[in-house]
Order: sequence, then C-alpha cells, then structure tokens
Amino acid sequence: MPSPTLLSLFATVPLGIESLLGEELSRLGASGIALERAGVRFQADLKTAYRICLWSRLAGRVLLPIARFSAPDEKKFYGGVRSINWSEHMKADGSFAISVTSSQNEKSKLQHTHFAALKAKDAIADQFRSVTGARPDVRLDRPDVRIQIHLEQGEATVSIDLSGESLHRRGYREQGAKAPLKENLAAAILVMAGWPQISKAGVGFVDLMCGSGTLPIEAALMSSNTAPGFFREYFGFLGWKQHDAAAWRELKQEAMKVRITDKKLLPRFFAFDQDSFTLKTARENAAEAMVDDLIHFERRELAEAPQISPNYGEAGLVGCNPPYGERLDDPEKLKALYRLIGDTFKKKASGWKGFVFTGNLDLAKEVGLKASRRFPLFNGAIDCRLLTYDLYAGKRE
Repeated sequence: MPSPTLLSLFATVPLGIESLLGEELSRLGASGIALERAGVRFQADLKTAYRICLWSRLAGRVLLPIARFSAPDEKKFYGGVRSINWSEHMKADGSFAISVTSSQNEKSKLQHTHFAALKAKDAIADQFRSVTGARPDVRLDRPDVRIQIHLEQGEATVSIDLSGESLHRRGYREQGAKAPLKENLAAAILVMAGWPQISKAGVGFVDLMCGSGTLPIEAALMSSNTAPGFFREYFGFLGWKQHDAAAWRELKQEAMKVRITDKKLLPRFFAFDQDSFTLKTARENAAEAMVDDLIHFERRELAEAPQISPNYGEAGLVGCNPPYGERLDDPEKLKALYRLIGDTFKKKASGWKGFVFTGNLDLAKEVGLKASRRFPLFNGAIDCRLLTYDLYAGKRE
C-alpha cells in the first residue's frame, strides 16, 4: 500500500507561541517543521492535517497552499487565480468565501485586500461560468470552501483554509464577558504556566478572576484529554471536494474514546468572580464544553478568596487574567487590585505555583513578588506578559 501523500501546510498562531505550536504539531504527527513569525510551516498527510484541526489547542488556522504565482498587478493577479482548476476544490452549485492578507509595500498596485478579494471572486466565478454555465455562491458564514490569499512582494499564495474559521472557536463559547481571552491564547498560557505537567499529579487549579471561564474550561479540557475541536460542527474541509470523510469519522470516534470522564481520575477546578452575570456565562460555557461537573464556580470578591492551600491541596496552579487598564479604570484601584493578587498568592496559596497574565507591566510590578519566569505574548495587538511565581511562605518581597 503506497504511503499517504505529504502535503505542505501552514498553521497560524498568535505572536510568541510559534515554538509551542511547533512542538505541538510534532506531537500530532507533523514533520518538516519550520517556525515563522505568527505561524509554522510543516508537512503532513491529509489525515494528520485533520488531526491537527481537531486536536491543536494553539493553532489559529490550518492552511493548504494550492498555488503561488507572480501578481505584480491586477491583471496578473486575476489571471493567476483563474488559472487554478477550481473544479477540483468546489462544486459549481456550492459556496465559497475569500479572505486576503497583504504584506505589500506602498508602491504595489494590489495593496487593498478588499479589492483583491473581489478580483479573486470574479476570477473564480468567471472560470466556472465559462466551463459549466453556472457559478458557486459567495457565502461569508460557513461556506463549503474558504480560500485564503496572501500577497507579498508581488507574489500571491492561494490556500484552502482547512479550519474554515479560526480554531480558537472551539464551539463551546456562544458569548463572552468583557475582553474575553481567545481559547488558543488561554491554552498557551496554561502550557507556559506548566499546567499539563502539574495536572498529572491530580492537584487543583484555581482561577481567582475567571470572567467567562476560558482558563478553567481550557484547563479542564486538557486534563480530561478532550480534543479542543470536539464540539465544533464546522471545519473548512467538510465541504471541500477532496474531503476524506472516512478518515475524519475515524478521528472523531478516536477522540470520543480517549476522553477521560471519570471525575476521580481528574484534578479539581475552582473558578471565582465577583460578577454574577459573568459567572452565569462561564457556567453556560462550561456546560457546552461538557466540563461543568468538573469546575466549581462561585461568586467571590478577590478579597474574599478562600484559603487555597492546603484546603484545595498542598500544590497546584492558581492565577488570573486581571484588567489591564485599557478602559477607563481607576489607576489607584487597579494598583490595589494587583497588590491584592500578590497578597492572596502569598497568604492563601503557599506551596502552589501562581501566574498573572497582563498587558500592563507597570501594574504587574504591584503584585510585589519576584517572577520565576516572564513570557512575552500578545493578546490581539496588546503587548502582554505571562508572569509565573513559585509561591512560598514568608514576607511579600
């Protein structure tokens, strides 16, 4: 039996997480891994590409490049897109959507991504019309095929987006609290804070300011070995003409079998927040992710945080993603909040590992503890830091 064909693919990822994604892709069966800014190039057969779409906790999108050509101007760009045999990828009565990204210089005639997307749409429609007399529809929401085009230095790379929509959309979060963390960024924070290793000891996880619940839910999904794409109904390959339905069905069945559902085999999870409505949202999200029976949600002010150690175990992971002050928050109240985080860590979580994820380094100093590690990350366009702490008894430094 011949070996499966290796495909050249590209996975996008938030800035600062490229090396983590490379390691994850390798564990999932990818090869030829090469790190780039905000992404990783790799090789995999189609089934492995599906596995990555299902199991990657860190990737944003998984792209399959199908053509690369010179596109110095509108005419060459239109011709390059039209030269691709689109009937290999979609049906004439199907649907598609196009997104365009650009790193073109200011002198390029194809700077505007919306204009380029319209020209690409015309090229595809014109090709189908000339061959079949019909053309697929443009559908922005969950099309059969999503096409991604990147323009750079006069060249165009055209890819099929196998993910269809960003993989951070796990399918469990219908709504979020103010400025919710994206799920793949939350997963990266947990990996960097050491949760995959800590959780194997069966110890606890505590989120002091859980918001819409993303951190505790992602922590519970990791510990229960639940595929992050398990709850998604839509992927970009499902309507693609080259989709291997049998391979996808096998991967879904495998993911169902390996989930750990016995609570006695899993750590304990605690999530606190001061806002009742936010907690209601967090509980609903946890229920959609089928981990609501693992997480204890409770309304508590940070000043009323429970004694974590030893009540929740001698060791574990405790942390939070506090406000950064991006909105009109009172600076003095924010300073007091960050000081209270440090005091809570010291007085109530001795022996545990702590973490704070913030986009305000000046406020981070108010925690008053010496960080054991500092990881640069981005939350959207915000330059952030993940600070981890080894907590022990004694005076606050």
